[in-house]
Amino acid sequence: MKIPRTWLHAARMAASLLFYPALVVVIWGELTPAPPAAIEHICDKALHFIAYFGLAWLAGVAVIRRATAIRAFVGLILLGGILEIVQGFTGRDMSVYDEVANTIGILVGGFAARVMVESLRRRMD
Repeated sequence: MKIPRTWLHAARMAASLLFYPALVVVIWGELTPAPPAAIEHICDKALHFIAYFGLAWLAGVAVIRRATAIRAFVGLILLGGILEIVQGFTGRDMSVYDEVANTIGILVGGFAARVMVESLRRRMD
């Protein structure tokens, strides 16, 4: 089934618009001294994975070139590491395992986004 070129463009625009608010929420979530009560029961590593999966997926859909996507993913990995260090100054515990969960989320989310983009690109008219 052929899809209109505008669908991929719309997906890119939506991902571009949602990336920065999502980034703000992730940074806030990493640096706030205590997580909201609504998510306290969820495993901390799962939250890290989900947050960075989402950021990488949005970045992977938003950018056109593969090399730009890879740079975005590396930037997200560095951001996660920096935020883990800064957490030590906000009353939270730094954890290498949180950064591992971040990185795995970025790799999986980024891969999923690029697979989706390439699949849509091949099916365009």
